Amino acid sequence: MKKIGVLALQGAFAEHEKCLAQIGAKAFLTRLPRELEHLDGLIIPGGESSSIGKLINDYDLAFALQSHIVNGLPVFGTCAGMILLAKQVIGLDGQFLGAMNIVVRRNAFGRQVDSFELDLSIPVLGEPPFHAIFIRAPWIENVEPEVEILAQLPDGTPVAARQSNILVASFHPELTNDTRFHDYFLSMTERREKCKK
Repeated sequence: MKKIGVLALQGAFAEHEKCLAQIGAKAFLTRLPRELEHLDGLIIPGGESSSIGKLINDYDLAFALQSHIVNGLPVFGTCAGMILLAKQVIGLDGQFLGAMNIVVRRNAFGRQVDSFELDLSIPVLGEPPFHAIFIRAPWIENVEPEVEILAQLPDGTPVAARQSNILVASFHPELTNDTRFHDYFLSMTERREKCKK
């Protein structure tokens, strides 16, 4: 059984924990640097990016997270998690973890009342389209060549991407009954295990 950490400082970590249980993975609520050891993967959930970023610093997690990601730990950031992983965030001085070569815009779609749902074609997940829930969501404004765009809005705006061991989505797959995004992330952890052997 894969051991997947879920960063449990603030936000929708309980919903990710439930999704992982549905697909046969063991979720470990993770708050301290030592709890990152021996994980097969880590999910950084949606929530309030500034609050999570502050708590990452308060709990001395930033360096440990960056080190594990650089060393190949698969990580999946949803909504605020995508903001935390980005190299650059428009509307923010500096960055949080700066692990993925993307530029994102916070609250790109507007305020809470501007939240919406949309069926997205995501080829790596197959058919049918994935029902995506956007809540005060960011979007991706720019990517470097090594980043693979996985999903786009009808106007071409990227809302999900992957760079090596890093997976991000603007929306909240944990709020649906569709576990395909979590299954895809789990497959990333399995490929890492094969490479280590």
